[in-house]
Amino acid sequence: MDEKSGSSLPSTGADAKKRRVTYFYEPSIGDHFYGQGHPMKPHRIRMAHNLAVHYGLHRLMEVCVPFPATPDDIRRFHSADYVDFISSVTPDAIVGKKDPALTRRMKKFNIGEDCPVFEGLFGFSQASAGGSIGAAVKLNRRDADIAVNWAGGLHHAKKGEASGFCYVNDIVLGILELLKYHKRVLYVDIDVHHGDGVEEAFYTTDRVMTVSFHKYGDYFPGSGHIKNIGHGPGKYYALNVPLNDGIDDESFQGLFRPLIQKVMEVYQPEAVVLQCGADSLAGDKLGFFNLSVRGHASCLRFLRSFNVPLMVLGGGGYTIRNVARCWCYETAVAVDVEPDNRLPYNEYYEYFGPDYTLHIEPTKVENRNSPRNLERTRNVLLEYLSRLQHAPSTQFQERPPDVEPPEEEKDMDSRKKKPIWDGENYDSEPEEGQCSKTHASGADDHPTGH
Repeated sequence: MDEKSGSSLPSTGADAKKRRVTYFYEPSIGDHFYGQGHPMKPHRIRMAHNLAVHYGLHRLMEVCVPFPATPDDIRRFHSADYVDFISSVTPDAIVGKKDPALTRRMKKFNIGEDCPVFEGLFGFSQASAGGSIGAAVKLNRRDADIAVNWAGGLHHAKKGEASGFCYVNDIVLGILELLKYHKRVLYVDIDVHHGDGVEEAFYTTDRVMTVSFHKYGDYFPGSGHIKNIGHGPGKYYALNVPLNDGIDDESFQGLFRPLIQKVMEVYQPEAVVLQCGADSLAGDKLGFFNLSVRGHASCLRFLRSFNVPLMVLGGGGYTIRNVARCWCYETAVAVDVEPDNRLPYNEYYEYFGPDYTLHIEPTKVENRNSPRNLERTRNVLLEYLSRLQHAPSTQFQERPPDVEPPEEEKDMDSRKKKPIWDGENYDSEPEEGQCSKTHASGADDHPTGH
């Protein structure tokens, strides 16, 4: 790509309807299980994918199975000793054993109750990170306008420790890949929790601007105060939008749209990453916001309208039937279709009773975000943005090498394919790293009880 070329993409109108969408999905992602009673359930990704297939959305986009991120890929952000540990530790190594050295390492890397050791932990992290790195490569090569990875969005992981159910920060890895070709990247986070791991990674640089809309206070982590704005060259390039319980669609958009509009005008990002954590939906088991599926998706719809390369990621979300609804609908927004509210019959149909609809109604809870407080928050953040005189400019040096698949996997067309269920019949599926414009991967789409 020409480094001096602009970031605007071809479209047929101001709302950028004609977009090339690439969607990453690892068929085995839903097999991973954090443990009995743990709120994080990767099965929700399989449910969202299955729902999207039954709506026929896979026919409107390129579907890719990601290459697993290698340990070297992951070490581009995470410390070597941390990667060595999470890639080697197993449940058998810790059950019933009192090894002081192992106990010290687990404590050092914050591995425990919230971030347990489960079977396939590193494989799960490789799939998540591989999808986000692959999405970045697609955008870098201009092979896609929008790249989706619902297994990504694990925004809490730090350089040398796990945090908040997250082990590998796929978002940071994806942004680092984007920075090889894009001078400025905007990261927007609408998870109910603060995007602390991503903010921390880029807190001292102006090449990445982070904007996080999140619940602040009570038992939630103390990061994400409105006064946390970045440091040194990164000052004013971290924006935090702290919110109280019960925020609804209207109140949320009253902040989101003017702030993001101003950020796009002032910062002029060449690529955007949107973390769509679904725990900000009404009725989430761990969240306290009150957004509808449409209200949540309106953030994606708004960012899509700017016609800038866009990476769309998952994140939190613990009422899994609503996570599936949300990410399915947001996949539809990406490809610019409006799916029927009545759900098609699918392998997880019983999860969506008794209404069996795509959309959910907000609950009758108090919105503890008063108009006065919201206006004050908006004004403070707009004042911060006014201090950014112009978009920062970066002189590219020698670019790091692009991510490439393992040598033996480069000739993807010659590799053996396996049958998959595309919602109607069995067909062939791309192997890891391969893409198909007409078929999704869903061989393992059956209820697991997780």
